[in-house]
Amino acid sequence: MKHIHVTLGAPCAHDGLLRFGTHRARCALGRAGVTANKVEGDKKTPLGSFQLRRIWYRPDRITRPENPLPTIQISPKSGWCDDVHANCYNRPIRRPSRFNHERLWRNDRLYDVFFELGYNDAPAKAGAGSAIFLHLEKANFQPTLGCIAVSHASMAYLLRHATPDTMLTINKKSS
Repeated sequence: MKHIHVTLGAPCAHDGLLRFGTHRARCALGRAGVTANKVEGDKKTPLGSFQLRRIWYRPDRITRPENPLPTIQISPKSGWCDDVHANCYNRPIRRPSRFNHERLWRNDRLYDVFFELGYNDAPAKAGAGSAIFLHLEKANFQPTLGCIAVSHASMAYLLRHATPDTMLTINKKSS
């Protein structure tokens, strides 16, 4: 099994280091750091090991990634439910929706291509965090709302080398 390792960096709580095989790169984590007890809206990245579930991409900006993981095109109607009262919490939804949700079709390019992580999804526990992705970084690695964000170069490397048995592990310290 392949592992993508993410550990805290310095000097800020949201700076991280991603290691995957020989690849080493900076990444951004949640604005409030990391936690073993994720709560919806806490701006923290969850600690633990998570499977890469699927790749999502925006076809008007990115060509379909060549990767053995299931791959899904997003559209202007693509969303992800973050409504703790919804039965579709922490799952993709079609917009418009009466439930609170995150838009996947964005102007800022964060979600032009991303990995869906197997976090709080088997089954989802309401309020334990939703929409935890490995996505593209924004404005020189600004903090995320709980995801892991990488450069375009790192994303390209991950897309070339990740497989269905790849796990992403987030630790406080390097192992």
